[in-house]
Amino acid sequence: MTDVPDWMRGLALAVDGLDHRAFTRISPPPAGVITRPAAVLMLLGEGADGPDVLLLRRADTLGSHPGQVAFPGGKVDPTDDGPADTALREAFEETGVLRAGVTVVATLPELFVPVSMFVVTPVLAYWHRPAPVVAVDANETAAVARVPLAHLADPANRFRVRHPSGYVGPAFSAPGMLVWGFTAGLLGRLLSLGGWERPWDPDDVRDLEPASRAL
Repeated sequence: MTDVPDWMRGLALAVDGLDHRAFTRISPPPAGVITRPAAVLMLLGEGADGPDVLLLRRADTLGSHPGQVAFPGGKVDPTDDGPADTALREAFEETGVLRAGVTVVATLPELFVPVSMFVVTPVLAYWHRPAPVVAVDANETAAVARVPLAHLADPANRFRVRHPSGYVGPAFSAPGMLVWGFTAGLLGRLLSLGGWERPWDPDDVRDLEPASRAL
């Protein structure tokens, strides 16, 4: 197994061999459906307040998931050498993460996102040599943050949101950010598999728009 710190070892072991059902209830797309391959970087590091994860808020002007909080990542380019290469390239372009300071731990199963028709491969990585990160291009990224896992695991910062479409799903309150949808679902599984999850109230359901304005 890739060398990781003790606090991340349980997560690294837990993700080994899991299939998509461990991360989503959405089945893979039917054969013949045209999808768009993508990858995201689930980058964990050791910050001033303990283990943390790198998140960004997408620009409000983007055509896909505008204004949403996400992991660094994006669509696969033909020149990319696999999902990890895609995730690292996109992380550099969006936040300035240097791949030399990142250790890839695991490539997780492909996950289908019907709303955008992306098939996303999450790449779990350890930030063994962190460097400053910024919103490199304001046309793509509005903000970048290292969010402590302890903050996300705090029951006071965890609830569910109701989208105007009727969708109800997981959410987290982070400093200046509301994390929901695909990213929140992955974060919830990360906390559970890593042994960081704390009891929280899944019956706390808030309407999405007021929850976003409350931050």
